[in-house]
Amino acid sequence: MLERRPRAADLLALTGGALTPLAFAPFDLWPLAILTPALLLLTWQDASPRRAAWRGFLFGVGLFGLGTSWVYVSMERFGGVAPPLAIFLTTLFTLFLALFPAAVGALWAWLKGPRPHATALLALFPALWLLAEWIRGLIFTGFPWLLLGYAHSDTPLAGLFPVTGVYGVSLINVLLSGLIVWALTGGKKRWSQAAALGAVLFLLGAVLDRLPWSRPAGEALEVALVQGNVPQDIKWLPEQRAPTLRRYLELTRSHWDADLVVWPETAVPAFAHQVQDFLHRLDQEARRHRTALLIGLPVMDPRSRRYYNAMLALGDGEGEYRKHHLVPFGEYLPLRGLLGGVLDFFDIPLSDFTPGPEDQPLVRLAGWPVSVSICYEDAFGEELIRQLPEAAFLVNASNDAWFGDSFAPHQHLQIARARSMETRRWMVRATNTGVTALIDPHGRLHARLPQFQVASGGGRLVPRQGTTPYILLGNTPTVFTALVLLALGLWRGRIKSAATPAD
Repeated sequence: MLERRPRAADLLALTGGALTPLAFAPFDLWPLAILTPALLLLTWQDASPRRAAWRGFLFGVGLFGLGTSWVYVSMERFGGVAPPLAIFLTTLFTLFLALFPAAVGALWAWLKGPRPHATALLALFPALWLLAEWIRGLIFTGFPWLLLGYAHSDTPLAGLFPVTGVYGVSLINVLLSGLIVWALTGGKKRWSQAAALGAVLFLLGAVLDRLPWSRPAGEALEVALVQGNVPQDIKWLPEQRAPTLRRYLELTRSHWDADLVVWPETAVPAFAHQVQDFLHRLDQEARRHRTALLIGLPVMDPRSRRYYNAMLALGDGEGEYRKHHLVPFGEYLPLRGLLGGVLDFFDIPLSDFTPGPEDQPLVRLAGWPVSVSICYEDAFGEELIRQLPEAAFLVNASNDAWFGDSFAPHQHLQIARARSMETRRWMVRATNTGVTALIDPHGRLHARLPQFQVASGGGRLVPRQGTTPYILLGNTPTVFTALVLLALGLWRGRIKSAATPAD
């Protein structure tokens, strides 16, 4: 029907994509995560593979153009990139990400067969969408942002996180999208069947959410989070080093009665060897108060001269974590031999960190083994679970000041909440400018510091033990399920569809 007005269908695809970011934090209009893919699927019904690819691309331009607009903020405002070049690079990034829904559209239109049918809507479409999200989280070090599953942090489907992880929730989300289109293309009976199946899925999530999955491992700990709120554009100026260290020290001294105090990523704007005296005094003071202290700072290996983005435990803590999953073009340059001259020509500022080892000993804080991640490492659930079930709780230190007052800090907090739900562990999340928060095993916020303010605070967390299905199996079951659905869709579409009436 929409093929009779192709321009209107194209506009619907673009509009649907632009509305989709509103399903995520800070807007949390989660029904849009189900409705907009359904709208896209409607524009694909009678479309050729080429036209479906174009509409998928338009949907992706809307989704990522608005949803990751903060990339421009980080480059132009804080990264020192000239505005025209920042616009060009942000556009290039958006267009690349838009290729994923474009590929889904092309493949769906090609593989579904000559006539739409239930299997194409309820098996082939969910499988292709999920596999596209999963591949996007892997290719070129991965960008698993704006996965549709994250929109369900506060819906009954959140109960699926400890079982399937975020990708499994995404799969259920697009299955619901397919159900809507299937019902729209049939009679009243389909609507009742679709509503019944949708209700069952939400009920299943609510039931799974009540299962314990993990259990207390010991007494509660008093935790304090320190948010220095140091502006990104002055953070690394030499004259700001002493005032910054003084600010963090003063904030920390008001929480020496806590069991654990956590500072943000690179809270110390200097290499560890440059502030050895300060670190020694801080360590001794923390030991006197029997408080574990975890601080973010860059460290340099004196032999290799390589430097790392790290978190260092002091006082009643032990160990050091070096960031493993670095941000390409932000913390290191991929394909240096090929791209180094290009970036030098455009005069693009770039850090050059070295990734830490993939398997590192767990940091111990206040006597407990802890899973530590830095910045957007917590977007990679399959990497975080390598440190579980040994870890009793999670710590994420970040510096979302790079993104100013954009969607990014709120989206990042939503991602962090999903990691707590997947592992059924508390998460301590310390950031420079926000959103700093204490998150419980069900993803609920038990403390939250105001953004863009110098602040400190926290609460109590209970170390936990136990293994969720996601910790045990990761994304493997969800990807396998998608492959089975894909095979079913191929069989039904290519072999049966031409000879079978529409369902």
